[in-house]
Amino acid sequence: MVAGCCALLLVTLTSGAAAQAASSPGDGGSARLDPRITEIMRKPDYANAQWGLLQQDPDSGRVVHSRFAEQFFIPGSVAKLFGTSGAWDALGGGHRFKTPVHAVGERRGSTLNGDLDLVAQGDLTMGGRTRPDGTVDYTDLDHTYANDFPGATLTPENPLAGINKIARQVRSSGITRVNGNVIVDNRLFRPEPVFDPVPTPLMINDNLIDLLSTPGARPGAPARLDWRPKVAPYRVTSTVRTVAAGKPTDIEVTTSDNGTRIRLSGTIAAGSAPALKVSPITDPAAFGRTALIEALGRAGVKVTAKPTGANPVGRLPASYAGRPRVALYTSPPFAQYAKLIFKVSHNLGGNLAICLMAVAAGSKDCMDGFPVLAGFLDRAGVDRKQVQLLDGRGGNPADRTTPKAVVQLLSYWQHTREAAVFRNALPILGVDGLLADNCTHCPARGKVFAKTGAAVGLDALNNRLAVGAITIAGYLDKGNGRFDAFFAGVNGASTPTTDVNGVLDIADDLAMISAYLQEAAARRGE
Repeated sequence: MVAGCCALLLVTLTSGAAAQAASSPGDGGSARLDPRITEIMRKPDYANAQWGLLQQDPDSGRVVHSRFAEQFFIPGSVAKLFGTSGAWDALGGGHRFKTPVHAVGERRGSTLNGDLDLVAQGDLTMGGRTRPDGTVDYTDLDHTYANDFPGATLTPENPLAGINKIARQVRSSGITRVNGNVIVDNRLFRPEPVFDPVPTPLMINDNLIDLLSTPGARPGAPARLDWRPKVAPYRVTSTVRTVAAGKPTDIEVTTSDNGTRIRLSGTIAAGSAPALKVSPITDPAAFGRTALIEALGRAGVKVTAKPTGANPVGRLPASYAGRPRVALYTSPPFAQYAKLIFKVSHNLGGNLAICLMAVAAGSKDCMDGFPVLAGFLDRAGVDRKQVQLLDGRGGNPADRTTPKAVVQLLSYWQHTREAAVFRNALPILGVDGLLADNCTHCPARGKVFAKTGAAVGLDALNNRLAVGAITIAGYLDKGNGRFDAFFAGVNGASTPTTDVNGVLDIADDLAMISAYLQEAAARRGE
């Protein structure tokens, strides 16, 4: 925000009634809010809530709307804009993760007397979402949210695609037998327990097992079970039964202490769509080791070591100097991973961004990514004292941001050569990502590019959901290649019951506010 444009238009929301917009000294002539927006803000659901709003022209610095623009708000996943932007800057949008496999030992013809070491590089998908054209696939409601929201779906790509490709390359190198072990070198960075979920140097299928139940042909029939990726020693069983159409689908997932024995129980309604659940991979390095040994077997490479068990990191060499590389998996560019993180609000990827910045700075401690992020925000012209972060996904109780800081970051990107790439990586209203189902037939469809966020918990006292935050931030298309940057958010709302659909209703309100802001901006043609 330019000098002279920082004054706030403070509006008190009493009993949920939002005051009408008016001009404020130094705001560049704030426009009057669309009455449809104030009608949303007056809803009873927001009686005790606080709204924040900032809309600004990144070129002129003119503030169009401002509400508590320098007050801290819980950002939810809007916080991903900060960490992922920092990683984008540190690595470059064109950066590709190159995961090598080295032969450590003595090679005699087609036999390796020694180990194959896969050196993990923090590749977010390891080929498990890569389309034939090299782009990264996603669905509008990602499988990582399958246990939280109904309707999550899977991408069609094989989660083991990268591992399979590596195995074939090992075979193509001439190796057909390994008298030794297969080891995942996961020393790139140390897992940070403060983060949830915790990124790891090797991640396959987002460190999750997908569990898909399909109803049987008639009530009483067992549900059909499918799961992926199928890697030993993981085993899945199901006692899910089909119930009459219209009855609840209620599936519970339980696991053994080590996570390798997974059991599904409950019901699924006849005629309903397949129901997806997920279960965590408890030891990603051991899982990846077994997956590679099994893939090598399919490719025609015999490994004498037992395929299951712990990852024997004690055998890793201090250096790979002089150790021949026998395989290399190369990822899509980082900009594609940023798109995945933004479109589906990928929590693992959001946290990974902090670790990747630490690695770029030469550290194995993920917390060392935050000074790198601080330097980027300073260069980008973001007042980082108006941002508080303890993770990259926006899920930590310490996370806060002001509308002003978010808009400063968005304005920075609008003045870079990658402005269009960044903008199109965000969910698009009525088109894709977490905004795909909002405003599908309104005039603003396809003209709002924005990251959404939410922070929700149980209010046990009142048997409802406490909505700490629902937020949205991004760009409003004004036409002729011009865009306003904006943030809109509400903190402190609640739902009538514990039904998650109440949260979706609030998210829809925020999406509609962004649509009304876009319509007004396009009419003004500013």
